[in-house]
Amino acid sequence: MWGMIIGLVSGLLMSVQGVFNAEVTKQTSVWISASFVQFTALIVCLTAWFVSGRESSFSALFSVKPWYMLLGGTIGAFITYTVIVAMNQLGPAKATMFIVTAQLIVSYLISLFGMFGVEKNPFAWSRLFGILVMIGGILLFKWQELFPAGK
Repeated sequence: MWGMIIGLVSGLLMSVQGVFNAEVTKQTSVWISASFVQFTALIVCLTAWFVSGRESSFSALFSVKPWYMLLGGTIGAFITYTVIVAMNQLGPAKATMFIVTAQLIVSYLISLFGMFGVEKNPFAWSRLFGILVMIGGILLFKWQELFPAGK
C-alpha cells in the first residue's frame, strides 16, 4: 500500500517540478535551470544523508557492480533537461502523458526481458492492453487538436 501512495506522491511531485523547472527556464536558460535543479537535489540528498544517520559511506560507490549502474545521476541530468523542454513545448498535461507512457513501455520491456538485473516477468496480454489504452489516451489528446470543438 505504501508503495502505491509513494508512487502517487512521486507522480504529483514530478508534474509540479516539471512546471516549476519550465518556468525557471523561461527566466534563465535550460542548462542553468537543469544545473540548479541538480545542485539543489545534491544539497537535499546530502542533508538527508547527514541527518538520517549516514548508514553507508561514499566509498561504497566504488564497489557497485556493474559499474554502469552509477550512470543514474547522468541519466537524471538528461531527464531534467528533457522534462523541461517537453513541458515548455507541449504543456504540462501532454508532456506528462508522453513521459509516463514512455516510462511504462520501457519499464515493461525491462521487466519482460529481465534487463539490468531485474527479475524477468512473463508476457501478459493485460499489460499490453494497458499500454495500448495509454497510447489511446495520447491519440484522444491529439484528436482534440485535429478536430477542435466548435469548428
